[in-house]
Amino acid sequence: MPPDADLLVFALLLVASGVLSGLLAGIFGIGGGAVLVPVFYQVFGYLDVAETVRMHLAVGSSLAIIVPTSLRSFLSHHARGVVDTALLRGWIVAVPLGAILAALIAAKASSEELRLIFAGIAVIVAVRMLFNRPSWRFGTDLPRNPWTWLVGVLIGILSGLMGIGGGVLNNTFMSLYGRPMHQAVATSAGVGVLISIPGLFGYVWAGLGETALPPFSTGFINWIAVALIVPMTLVVTPYGVQIAHAMSKRQLEIGFGVFLLLVACRFLFSVYG
Repeated sequence: MPPDADLLVFALLLVASGVLSGLLAGIFGIGGGAVLVPVFYQVFGYLDVAETVRMHLAVGSSLAIIVPTSLRSFLSHHARGVVDTALLRGWIVAVPLGAILAALIAAKASSEELRLIFAGIAVIVAVRMLFNRPSWRFGTDLPRNPWTWLVGVLIGILSGLMGIGGGVLNNTFMSLYGRPMHQAVATSAGVGVLISIPGLFGYVWAGLGETALPPFSTGFINWIAVALIVPMTLVVTPYGVQIAHAMSKRQLEIGFGVFLLLVACRFLFSVYG
């Protein structure tokens, strides 16, 4: 176990990550998991958490934090009247189903597999955001069911495996079908609610019986990490929403793309470095 001074440094790092993840939740409609998962992975490694459960614990704890973050972000965006509530109603079963399936997959997946999934999806979405062209459209409106419903399930699965709130994928999906970026961001906050709540319970179940988990963990959720970060995210998320509505569509896309590439590089290095 590291000295007390080192533990204090990492506690402060977690609090700072909570501030950053809260801002990102408001700006990009994501739950902050793209920041929290790599930070958790690093911190848990320093605390000698076993490699076999480290990534799972990082993903599960991130989903637990996304619950209040996404709720706060969704309510802030909804108050501005830009959320696509019809899409969210259509996904009220599909997205949670995907999140539950993700927990079942994660219970069998290795740490390396989870990190590669995270990095691979992040790179694909980042390229699309950074080199976006008006011609990169699949249509002028969202496809009919069952296709949109199936996309909801897929977003739930991939987001649950990455420990994110779904904003990364939903922003891409909606913008490819001509929806404004600000509407996609706002709706993604609601998607985060649909993913994080079932995802939390799924990762608790998936980690039950694991003997290598650190203290104060329930399944793959570490409550110390949750307790340190949640207050910060709740305070700063509305400020992120204000920033999002003051930025142009292109600024949102470039910022989002650069951020995702940095995260992807970090995880690829952890696997192959």
